[in-house]
Amino acid sequence: MRSEKWAAALLLLQLCCFGCGSCGKILVWPTEYSHWINMKTILDELAQRGHEVTVLTSTASILVDPSKPSPLNFEVYPVPLTKEDFLSYFDQRIEQYVCELPRLSPWECATKMQAVFFEYSNVIKQLCESVVLNKKLVKTLKEARYDVIVSDALAPCGELIAEVLGVPTVYTLRFTLGNTYEKYCGGLPSPPSYVPVVLTELTDKMTFLERVKNMCFFLYFDFWFESFDVKCWNRFYRDVLGRPTTLCETMGKAEMWLIRTYWDFEFPRPYLPNFEFVGGLHCKPAKPLPEEMEKFVQSSGEHGIVVFSLGSMVKNLTEEKSNLIAAALAQIPQKVLWRYKGKKPDTLGPNTRIYDWIPQNDLLGHPKTKAFITHGGTNGIYEAIYHGIPMVGVPMFADQPDNIAHMKAKGAAVEVDFHKMTAAEMLNALKTVINNPSYKENAMRLSRIHHDQPVKPLDRAVFWIEFVMRHKGAKHLRPAAHDLTWYQYHSLDVIGFLLACVATVVFIVIKSCLFCCQKLGKTGKKQKRA
Repeated sequence: MRSEKWAAALLLLQLCCFGCGSCGKILVWPTEYSHWINMKTILDELAQRGHEVTVLTSTASILVDPSKPSPLNFEVYPVPLTKEDFLSYFDQRIEQYVCELPRLSPWECATKMQAVFFEYSNVIKQLCESVVLNKKLVKTLKEARYDVIVSDALAPCGELIAEVLGVPTVYTLRFTLGNTYEKYCGGLPSPPSYVPVVLTELTDKMTFLERVKNMCFFLYFDFWFESFDVKCWNRFYRDVLGRPTTLCETMGKAEMWLIRTYWDFEFPRPYLPNFEFVGGLHCKPAKPLPEEMEKFVQSSGEHGIVVFSLGSMVKNLTEEKSNLIAAALAQIPQKVLWRYKGKKPDTLGPNTRIYDWIPQNDLLGHPKTKAFITHGGTNGIYEAIYHGIPMVGVPMFADQPDNIAHMKAKGAAVEVDFHKMTAAEMLNALKTVINNPSYKENAMRLSRIHHDQPVKPLDRAVFWIEFVMRHKGAKHLRPAAHDLTWYQYHSLDVIGFLLACVATVVFIVIKSCLFCCQKLGKTGKKQKRA
């Protein structure tokens, strides 16, 4: 019995001290919804490898639930918001995106979007203040001696907490608006000639007019549109740290940026050694379905099934829109499993079943699945890529239109305009992706690319977090661009110097020529007089 205990102890020691180099303490600054779902996959893996993972979560958090059994620890801090306030805020913003913004002119839409993001900035700042200005909490965090902070760059503060505690930061993110923080805080090269600005729905192969559009968005995000009130954040960071600094300078100290996409999704572009693409890290082989659901799936026969989900944030649709969709679904021979919490549509066909929740990954991995109707969230798209399922995209807001544009460009999806679609358009889109074999072939090609990696995305993400912990950072991967001013980065000072040199040489040559001409003129006059 004693020998068995010793064997178990040695196994645990090996797992903790040799399997991951050395077990460490990780602090997490999370965000909500799909961002948290993706980040939690990494955190669970880190905890399984023996690390102590602590999540900073507010009393108003929507998905981060400390009361549920979990391998993670939670440090709960009070905020001047309730969970209901937070839910109401997100529900109102989604309603704005889905119902209000599409009716506005481009200028009105841009102005409204800026106001929305400024408001979001204020909400995140309240959460941040509740941590860094809570002296008791900060003291507790310092005493815990964390090795690294894992944060999402979409919500500032993780890097500020890291500065306060004196520990390195690792980001995990899909993108920030306009790639602004990746470009200017992370130093990521983004030539607008072939790197499309996010949210433009452009590809890397642009016509002249599309490059004009891309440049306009490039300038728009850089010089006018700020996803957060940067001046306010800069002032806040200076006050907390007690020294001159900026939000971007602080974010630029991040050791690694783990981007939640991969080359099966992205267009080829330059990137840096401290940027790693880990898209699809949450994807897994399909598990057996619940018995009742499996019976329904099997009843589809040779026609197979269609999986339909608009994600976790869109809980309801208008009666008109739900009836329109249901009418289209009723006309296909496939059985449909639809995740929907709204009122049952009157036009719902016998081939369609509605569920409050579906095991989406397991359904997409089922051999009878023919197509996936999706809002275009990154997590859902990657599950479809993982299992090689063609898509009908119905994007509504945020990165969804851009994500579907990527899948369309790669031949794995058809897009339907949510705001203008008819039942016939939805029906035709479904028939296209199911009956045209090229969509399935392209989806399978992306799946093969995704699976053909030397290291799995989740293992790669965990490796780099552990790497930063082992080496107390990754400064050797940090580009020198962070130490340059904007005019030095673009070599404007060098260009100016060279232009000045050329101008000086040209000036001297011209002056010399004029002097010689004058001399020759005077000599000629003297000769004529003689």
